[in-house]
Amino acid sequence: MTASRVCIFFREPQTDRWLRGDHVWRSGIRRVIRGPGAVGGVKSVYLNLLKGLDRIGAHYVTNIPYADILAGDRVGVIGVGANCLDGYDKANPILAGVAVAEHPAAWPTLFEDHPVARYVVHSDWVKTMYERHYGPRVAKWAVGIDSDHWRPAAGKSVDFLVYDKVQWDIDRVHRAMVDPILRELTQRGLSFEMIRYGTYKPRDYQEALSRARAMLFLCEHETQGLAYQQALSCDVPVLAWDPGAWLDPWRYRYGEGHVPATSVPYFDGRCGMTFSALPQFRDALAPFLDRLRRGGFRARDYVLENLTLEASAQKYIELLQSI
Repeated sequence: MTASRVCIFFREPQTDRWLRGDHVWRSGIRRVIRGPGAVGGVKSVYLNLLKGLDRIGAHYVTNIPYADILAGDRVGVIGVGANCLDGYDKANPILAGVAVAEHPAAWPTLFEDHPVARYVVHSDWVKTMYERHYGPRVAKWAVGIDSDHWRPAAGKSVDFLVYDKVQWDIDRVHRAMVDPILRELTQRGLSFEMIRYGTYKPRDYQEALSRARAMLFLCEHETQGLAYQQALSCDVPVLAWDPGAWLDPWRYRYGEGHVPATSVPYFDGRCGMTFSALPQFRDALAPFLDRLRRGGFRARDYVLENLTLEASAQKYIELLQSI
């Protein structure tokens, strides 16, 4: 009897512009003209999962035609979007997520439409929200961080790397909070660099982290937060804005009101500190800097204990086996 395989699928939505199938040659032309495209967050999840599976010596296949799935194969489909399951007509139960359904209200019949056994999300606050719709079939799973690649560097020259991932009401939030924060840093004689989400290459970010003593992370909420966790892996402590709620305007379309959330779902006292608004930033800055100077943070230790590639891959295998 042939042993069952682990089959991992990552499907990105492809949009034709002028002719049926033209997304194939348009993407090829873009690669020639612009070079390789940026790796998005969900694709990073897929790639890091594969790295972890390699580390633990797991045998797997990726992105084979759905028709080639064999009886007994264990199937994990990461995403992205509802059409990633188009053409799936096998009886094999599916471990779906983290990006198959953007919200349960967007696909309330997911478990009836396909043989989905469990749905995976990254963090506790997202799990709580999805469980209100999908019930106990939701599981939490965090992808690992490549701590060999994201590693500490010597020769720090900048006090803060300011990571700007403000997503909603960007101009207003910058005027009301980000600009005053930057003025506060300047008035205290603290040096800083800024980097804006979606506008940099990974190498640029890694080099900026190598110069930074700490990171100021400005984002309303994260399902996992790979960028700040990469900073932690580089042993760069994080001072994070954490307003405590899911602020995506689309929440109203999904019938959600106040949803408790966090920008740092994997975090403890070794990683850094948080603040909820501008006054709390001013209160937190001095204690953060004092602890930083005393070497009181152990950010990388947190990653090595909680977010390794190997532990993440092993957990994913266990979830597959559980279905």
